Amino acid sequence: MNTSNTSASLNVSVWRGTSDGGEFRSYQVPVQSNQTVLDVVTWIQQRIDNTLSYRFACRVGMCGSCAMTVNGEPRWTCRTHVNNVTENATLEIAPLRNLPVIKDLTTNMDPFFDKWIKAGGVHEPSALRNDPMVPVNPESKARKVASEGVECINCAVCYSACDTVAANPDYLGPAALQRAWTLVNDVKHNGKNTVLSAVSESGGCHNCHSHGSCTRYCPVELNPMKAVAGLKKSTVLSLLRS
Repeated sequence: MNTSNTSASLNVSVWRGTSDGGEFRSYQVPVQSNQTVLDVVTWIQQRIDNTLSYRFACRVGMCGSCAMTVNGEPRWTCRTHVNNVTENATLEIAPLRNLPVIKDLTTNMDPFFDKWIKAGGVHEPSALRNDPMVPVNPESKARKVASEGVECINCAVCYSACDTVAANPDYLGPAALQRAWTLVNDVKHNGKNTVLSAVSESGGCHNCHSHGSCTRYCPVELNPMKAVAGLKKSTVLSLLRS
C-alpha cells in the first residue's frame, strides 16, 4: 500500500466470531492512497490483531476468495476501493451471508459446492478419450449461451446476495443454476436430461423469485438470473415433451 495521506483514519467494524455467536469490533485504520478493503483487513491483522481470520489469494480479482460483505453488500475486497464504499469514513466488514462462518471473515464453502454438484454441475463427456474430436461451432446459439456463463469462478458473491437462499436454505442458488444452464447448452455434455431433472426438484430453479441481486452483484458481470429463466423454460418444455 502507498502510505501517503495517513493523517486521516477510518472507523472499521469487523465481525469477530462464528455462526454460533460473536460481535463487531471497532478498529482505527489509517487512510492510504488507492486503499482497498482487503488492504484494510490485512492492516488490522498485521498491525493490530494477528488472530483475525480471513481468506484471500491472488489479490488481483482473479480467484474471488477474498469475498466479504462490505457495508451490507457482497464484494471482492481486493477490487473494492475504500473511497468508493465508505460512508462518513466508516466501514463495516462481515463474512458472506448465507454460509456458515468458521471464524471471523472466513466462511465454510461446503454448502455452496454441495449445491453446485447437486444441480448436476459435473461435466459428463459425450465422447471417450480416443474418439474423434467433434467440432463445436462457436457461432451456434447454444455455444454462445453456454459461453455466457463459463467465466464464473465460484466466489459465492451471488449466493450471498440471494434473498431466496436466505429464505430457503434448500435453494440451489444462482451459481449452481448458472453452471447447470451452461451444461444444458454444451453439446459436449452428455447429461442434459440429468441436469434438467436435478434443477426441477425441490430447491431448484422454480424457487427463484427473480429479485436480480445475483446479476447485480456478480463481479464478472454474468447474468445468473437469465440462466435461471432459461432453466425454467427448458424444464417446462422437457416435461411437456415427456
